[in-house]
Amino acid sequence: MNIHEYQAKAVLKEFGVPVSKGVPVLKADEAEAAAKQLGGPLWVVKSQIHAGGRGKGKFKEASAGDKGGVRLAKSIDEVKEFSRQMLGATLVTVQTGEAGKQVNRLYIEDGSDIEKEFYLSLLVDRETSRVAFVVSTEGGMNIEDVAHDTPEKIITFSVDPATGVMGHHGRTVAQALGLKGDLAKQAEKLTAQLYTAFIAKDMDMLEINPLIVSKQGELKCLDAKMSFDSNSLYRHPEIVALRDTTEEDEKEIEASKYDLAYIALDGTIGCMVNGAGLAMATLDIIKLYGESPANFLDVGGGASEEKVTAAFKIITADPNVKGILVNIFGGIMKCDVIAAGVVGAVKAVGLKVPLVVRLEGTNVEEGKKIIRESGLNVLPADDLDDAAQKIVNAVKGK
Repeated sequence: MNIHEYQAKAVLKEFGVPVSKGVPVLKADEAEAAAKQLGGPLWVVKSQIHAGGRGKGKFKEASAGDKGGVRLAKSIDEVKEFSRQMLGATLVTVQTGEAGKQVNRLYIEDGSDIEKEFYLSLLVDRETSRVAFVVSTEGGMNIEDVAHDTPEKIITFSVDPATGVMGHHGRTVAQALGLKGDLAKQAEKLTAQLYTAFIAKDMDMLEINPLIVSKQGELKCLDAKMSFDSNSLYRHPEIVALRDTTEEDEKEIEASKYDLAYIALDGTIGCMVNGAGLAMATLDIIKLYGESPANFLDVGGGASEEKVTAAFKIITADPNVKGILVNIFGGIMKCDVIAAGVVGAVKAVGLKVPLVVRLEGTNVEEGKKIIRESGLNVLPADDLDDAAQKIVNAVKGK
């Protein structure tokens, strides 16, 4: 789960992390009061969407101007004008894709006198099962570009969970950023604060880009991006309350109601599979035969008929789906349950695209019998390779 920048900064403030003062704005007529509350003389008007690259983004609407999704305002009138232009407009960035995201919230923040910009992030390192720090002097840039062009400017290290964050971790951050004296002490304190927040809130990722040194000699988090481990949200109702469903795919929201692992993609073949590994293999083989998957969907090992029916409805709700592949290997999951769910869903929502079903494992014969006697126009498949070829050929009209 992701949250907006202004929400992330509010979380960081709980742990004493230095951030600029700011006011969230949902309506353009709130902008003037927000600007007056901050006082000026400089304000930054920031689009709040769940995507990076806002400053370099472009709005689709000409009326929104061409200054990107993060703008420096030198007067209250400019704050009001920028707010009017940006709210409700669609911002396209390198991370949103061509469709872009509609800006429904703004964050009006105090301007900062920037001396230097750095990059700092924390994430879960799956290889070491530790929290890793990623630090670079190249703040304000896409870290992917830095990694590609100047990888030597990125320093990484992990924290042993048995000891937690220690003084030498902060000193490593300060050294990597070339900070000395009081700024080094600030870096050491900030390192501990960020790690504490990361662990306490069960984050997946915390990115500060840029982390700045102001001309007043202060370290400050000028931006903040957070994502949280969805499996731990039951422990954090205060984080769940920050969820903005307008930033999420409607199909993914519906899938979460049934505890389905669903991710929308941009292909044409809808997939319903049990098991993440088999799902990934299914996506790969569809690509191998010349088409693209429309989703990743893992119904899990113990799915009920209701859950399977919901999964099928979510797939068919995608207008880009031109064919559906059901690929089930019954271990814990029983093939007859899958078959009954598919039949029930098809009868409920109809079937307007080709459907290929591959079943193998527990109660496979019972499952095939249910499909066979359903009267549905379903293409059976013997194995994954056969299934992939059949659905790709069906979508291509062969």
